[in-house]
Amino acid sequence: MLSPQELCATAKGNVEEINVEQLQERIAEGARVIDVREPGEYAAGHIRQAVNMPRGVLEMQLNQHPDVAGYDDALQRIAEQPLYLICRSGGRSALAAESLQRMGFDKVYSVDGGMQAWEEKKYPQVTGE
Repeated sequence: MLSPQELCATAKGNVEEINVEQLQERIAEGARVIDVREPGEYAAGHIRQAVNMPRGVLEMQLNQHPDVAGYDDALQRIAEQPLYLICRSGGRSALAAESLQRMGFDKVYSVDGGMQAWEEKKYPQVTGE
């Protein structure tokens, strides 16, 4: 039986990670960021460009992303560009990235260190919805 830490470590080994500096660069280029934390965590502070889709419902809500909502081929459309997933520390985003890879997404990245690393760098955040 795997511990939660071992499960996250296994997921991190199966997905591509980027650091917050790289994410900051990608955001400047128009990156699509999904925050997989719970709504309360997101409301307490998040990246302005991030859309909140908690890990527990990500796969079911992905076709409702504001960039593709309403299209019959929403999943194909969202898969055309890279997706950057962030959580509090990088564990949930790695698990979510692994799940999206199983769905067929090949341009999905987990942010190593998550919002903790983002905050350490004093990068901007917004609060509320």
